Amino acid sequence: MSVAASESASAQLALDLARPCIAEGRAEGLARGVCRLLDEMGICPLVEVPLGTGRRADVVGQDGKGRFVIVEIKSGLADFRADTKWCDYRNHCDRFYFGVGNDFPLDVLPGYVGVIVADRFGAEIRREAPLQPMAQGLRRKQAIRFGRIAAHRLRFFHEEPC
Repeated sequence: MSVAASESASAQLALDLARPCIAEGRAEGLARGVCRLLDEMGICPLVEVPLGTGRRADVVGQDGKGRFVIVEIKSGLADFRADTKWCDYRNHCDRFYFGVGNDFPLDVLPGYVGVIVADRFGAEIRREAPLQPMAQGLRRKQAIRFGRIAAHRLRFFHEEPC
């Protein structure tokens, strides 16, 4: 692999430090609560994770057995209706959930996915997601990608600020 290709791959895995540090919005608060729940369940979460397809999942978690969970955060009904890319995420996880706020109308969500109701302080599973095991080849690739993303993000906590 060339140096340029290696740098490009590292840039795709790294935490985007160029993004401005702004006050937490609704979606970020929901993601925080979802991550706290996943932690309690023994699932290690990462936010804004690029998948092999080039899409970016809101929250991806991996449990101790190597199984993956994806949680698609929906800040409101308009957000849910405007976004259909979540269908592409189902092949990249063993369980798929929507993460929504207390005021979200749950009856509009498909019955074949899980539902997590969250706020910035925590979350609870309202409907368990069915287990749909991933293809083993994709699981291996995703496990490697997940570990590399986590390692790259952790590295930035040890970098000296400019």
